[in-house]
Formats: sequence, structure tokens, C-alpha cells
Amino acid sequence: MAINTSQEFDAVIAVCRSLFLQKTKDYGTAWRILRVSSLTDQLFIKAQRIRTLEEKKVSKVGEGIIPEYIGIVNYCVIAMIQSDMTAADSYELDPADVAARYDQKIQQTKDLMFAKNHDYGEAWRDMRISSLTDLILMKILRVKQIEDNLGETLVSEGVNANYQDMLNYAVFALIKMDVK
Repeated sequence: MAINTSQEFDAVIAVCRSLFLQKTKDYGTAWRILRVSSLTDQLFIKAQRIRTLEEKKVSKVGEGIIPEYIGIVNYCVIAMIQSDMTAADSYELDPADVAARYDQKIQQTKDLMFAKNHDYGEAWRDMRISSLTDLILMKILRVKQIEDNLGETLVSEGVNANYQDMLNYAVFALIKMDVK
């Protein structure tokens, strides 16, 4: 089953990565201006929209749930990249550098997913997509609290681990929706 999960993960990430790199060509790395807390708020907006669409079953702007989950994957990657950088770093990054950073964050997150899948027995496969949405929203609220505490935690994992979990939950949802 792990080989199947790996292939499914990679197929979803290929879709997300392609869109991310196309947007990098269109917009450059304008996202570098955003503080990590602003990225957390962007994630909240996307997850909240998914939840609203799940509950109301109608979109008035024409885009559905799948693009929002893809956005969550990509904003999580951006947040992790931003966490490694400082305001003194250049706003404009070379597209090849962006791709390499993207791939590094995805590999770290995939490695975490496999470690957790080993311990949890791929329980996500039996979950509802709406539960994955709720878990993402919970992780966002945790990150916001950590940010409000200026990054200080007593016993909890840091923000990057939460971004990785959100990314993986979004990938699981996309796998369950058969995105390839």
C-alpha cells in the first residue's frame, strides 16, 4: 500500500507543483512580501471556503473545492520557504531556486507523511474529506495561536510541523477526490 500512497502523493503534488511554477513565471515571487502570519490567514481563507462549500454545496464564483485544496498545498510550501528566509533576503527568487526549494519542502513533508502513516496505519483513507478540512482548520488555529505567542510553545510542535500536517491533509483530500 505504501507504494500506491507514494504514487498517489506524487501525482497530486505534480498537479500542485505545475500550477505553482506556472504562477511563478506569471507573477515572480511576489509572495515573498507576505509575512508568515499573512500566509496563515490565506490558508484560513481557503480552508474556510472549502468548509462553506462542503456545507452549502454551491459556489457562486465558479471555483470548487479542488483548487482550494491545491492552494492549501502551495501556500503551505510558501509558508515553509518563507520561514527559512528573512526580510533581508531578496524578494525576487530565481525560478530554478524556487523549484528546488519547493521540492525540498515537499520531500520533507512526504517523509513525515510516511512516518505518520506507519504509526497510524493510513487511517486517513477511512476519513471523510470534511474531517480533513476540519483538521486543517484546527491546525490553522493552532498556528495562529503559536504566532500570537511569538512562536513560543511549551510542549507543542512548531509552526512548520503544522504546515506539513496541513499540506498532507490537503494531499489526502485531493487523493480521495482522485486528482491527478
